[in-house]
Amino acid sequence: MKNNITRRSALKMFAAGVVASSVTGCKTTANESSVESAKRGTQTHKDNWANTHDRVWLGGEYWANPMEDWTVKSGGAECLSQGGNRSIHSLTHQLTHLDQNFVMSVTLNRLQSAKNDGGAGIRLGAKSELNEYRSNCFALKGYDLGIKNEQLVLGSTKTSLTQNVDNQDVRLDLIGTAQSGAMALTLTATLVTSGTVIATLEHLVPANELLGNVALVSNFSNSATTRDELETKGKPGARYRFSDWTMQGEAFSVSEDNKFGPILWTMYTLSDSRSDKGFVMNLSAYTGALGEQDNQTIELQAFKNNKWVSLGTEKIHPEGWLATFRLNNWNEKHDTPFRVVYREKHSDGTETPDIYTGNIKANPSNKKLRMAALTCQNDYGFPYEPVAKNVEKLGPDLVFFSGDQIYESHGGFGIVRTPDNLAMLNYLRKFYQFGWAFKDVMRNQPTVCLPDDHDVLQGNLWGEGGATMQNIQKDPTAAILGGYIQSPKVVNMVHRTTLNHHPAPHDPTPTNGIGSYYGEMIYGGVSFAIIADRQWKSGPERINIEVGVTGQDEDKFSYNPKFNPPGLDLLGKRQEEFLVQWGKDWQGHNLKAVLSQTVFAGICTHQPTPNRFMKYDFDSSGWPASARNRAVGVMRDSMALHICGDTHLGSLSQYGVNKQRDSNWAFCTPAISAGWPRWWKPDSINMPYENRPTHNLADTGEFHDTFGNKMYIYAVGNPVVGKSGNRYVKAHEKGSGFGFITFDTEKLTYTMHAYKFLVDVTDGKASNQYPGWPVTIHQKENKGENLIG
Repeated sequence: MKNNITRRSALKMFAAGVVASSVTGCKTTANESSVESAKRGTQTHKDNWANTHDRVWLGGEYWANPMEDWTVKSGGAECLSQGGNRSIHSLTHQLTHLDQNFVMSVTLNRLQSAKNDGGAGIRLGAKSELNEYRSNCFALKGYDLGIKNEQLVLGSTKTSLTQNVDNQDVRLDLIGTAQSGAMALTLTATLVTSGTVIATLEHLVPANELLGNVALVSNFSNSATTRDELETKGKPGARYRFSDWTMQGEAFSVSEDNKFGPILWTMYTLSDSRSDKGFVMNLSAYTGALGEQDNQTIELQAFKNNKWVSLGTEKIHPEGWLATFRLNNWNEKHDTPFRVVYREKHSDGTETPDIYTGNIKANPSNKKLRMAALTCQNDYGFPYEPVAKNVEKLGPDLVFFSGDQIYESHGGFGIVRTPDNLAMLNYLRKFYQFGWAFKDVMRNQPTVCLPDDHDVLQGNLWGEGGATMQNIQKDPTAAILGGYIQSPKVVNMVHRTTLNHHPAPHDPTPTNGIGSYYGEMIYGGVSFAIIADRQWKSGPERINIEVGVTGQDEDKFSYNPKFNPPGLDLLGKRQEEFLVQWGKDWQGHNLKAVLSQTVFAGICTHQPTPNRFMKYDFDSSGWPASARNRAVGVMRDSMALHICGDTHLGSLSQYGVNKQRDSNWAFCTPAISAGWPRWWKPDSINMPYENRPTHNLADTGEFHDTFGNKMYIYAVGNPVVGKSGNRYVKAHEKGSGFGFITFDTEKLTYTMHAYKFLVDVTDGKASNQYPGWPVTIHQKENKGENLIG
């Protein structure tokens, strides 16, 4: 049968369906708050790949799973992998009003055949339990339709094609007509060259099955194997190309605000250089992974004297895809609106400007600096909206991310370690989830962002001064051996994406090819020492430690001196010398804080279950103990509060070296979305303690950790076992949340809050915080002149 069904005729059929279908059924919508601000899909939307230069990044209207397996090539989106469940989600269009009609079409082409062909086509109803467009992008199931093994597939129905398609272009036309709480779907497959219809199917589907994202999928019926699994276990599927993806209809909610790129987000800092450079503003703007013919520059503009003024143009660094601006003598006395402009060049010679706006805050002058402190984003809780919204509500002057902006599992599809170019793309698409979730937190206030172990794709990191990890085959997850598993090129790219907007480092001299980033930022009357407490840390194999096993047969409370030999490092000599110098310099500020990845004490008794005691956690910066005591010793004179994260266990403690409580306090903030769970339950094992605080909370007081370190535990936010099927409830159960600190530079105090995950910080409930918080300490308590107990 030959039947020339064009897009125009499909749209005419759709319009007729709109007129004819006056039946009203159950109205089912997605999240009401997002739907209310969205438009209906009355206008036809078509992809712009035909006018896009060849590149990895598919465009701001799409999310590719995984990014490194897709490319725009010769006007279409090609899947580079034969793995299963590779998908492209529309960010702007979601099916939400299924009492209305819609049409959709796409042209596909099988680039590479395989016996294990998993088919290709469209996925409807891709959704998480939240049915929120960002989290929906990682759903691996939905209502699938398309072509597989020379059959047309529409959900559970199938029919044979009248011709084999081989490598011909095939257009899929889908019409959805609302019918009393259901959707009547009609799918037609047409050979593009001849216009021949080769199959048609119809299916009546409950409307709620189709709610959510719409996506294109290569190998939709095959499991989402990683690159390594595909190479080792075989069974590759086919490989497909998509083009001319169109959609229209009032069943769609359309939100252009959901676009993510070309400019993805920005991060900036503002710091008093105490030199002729005045206040220095550093800003990084991030884009997707571009192509050789794309525009390679970004312009920064500021709103001054009632007009936008260009502050310069910077090249985009291809190892990280960011452009960084460094501006001396910034006017710190006033808020300054900014915008970054990327002019996207198209294949036909036209340009489309993409503008991302924000605000460079004035240096706080009211004697109080308010900082949000966050850590550890395990993506089962993505997009972490309760935390992001609560931080926005509090309106901090400064935001601090202490590490683990990503985990190896982020977004699925595994880790790519080599070659470097693919390893970078693999990292970047995980890192993009961080920016996607917190871009509105970071656009209007300075942000300090540190890399930790998972950011460099390691389970644990004992950096050994940048040494290359040896015997990788013994430790493929990079969790038990010292050194870096990734190449210096990849590690430096990770550092660039997290740190490039920081003030200039104190001494950037690389070690073993990996750059150094420690240094100082002065803002709001507070000097922050930005420290790397992993990069120079000694590895456990130096003393023949088997991580997770060593010490489990020892007495719970005994101290084993063989784990504390001389010659081991935590911060390394260069950072220790920097801290001594920094601690003595009080020009231009009244308070100090040390920002690093994790706490300098072993505040954990049980992991990863509440009943499994683990004596030694060599990942903690309580080890090596002698190096820890040196680090605390050089911090003491600065009277700095230590602010950190990583442990997935919020705690407030005070270090002791020569005696209990003679040194700095440390606020280890709750994880944004806690993964590997830890508990501090010394009372349950009768661990000796003295001098419980006056609040008399359980598990608090003066203790020695299992490395012999003196520590005073004032408050701790123990989790329960996370069991909920809802990601936000589960994160709440697991002790997630964030920290908030107010620095009073007049009274010389620090006030600390530890908020839970699923709360409203504006309602004033005491239960919003973990037991023991909020707490205010005086500066002098950071050198042992204690006022609270």
